[in-house]
Amino acid sequence: MTRAIIQELLLFLLPFAAFAIYLVILRRNPLAWSSWSDHVPWVAIAGLAFVILSLLIGGLLAERHTGAFVPTHVENGRVVPGQFK
Repeated sequence: MTRAIIQELLLFLLPFAAFAIYLVILRRNPLAWSSWSDHVPWVAIAGLAFVILSLLIGGLLAERHTGAFVPTHVENGRVVPGQFK
């Protein structure tokens, strides 16, 4: 679960990092609020769009399991992991 949250957080922060690199290329200070003030809403919308798009793609293209799920159980003294049958 932590990996999924970190992955979505990084996707959200990607446009901010790209804009900071853009500011450095333009020789502006990326740490000054005046460089960011007009662009923050658009960069945040781009980050949200990346997150929503990744969730949609993951939901639509995820592997679907058919059949019944057999939970983890003990068989002959051995733990058998859960699986779809």
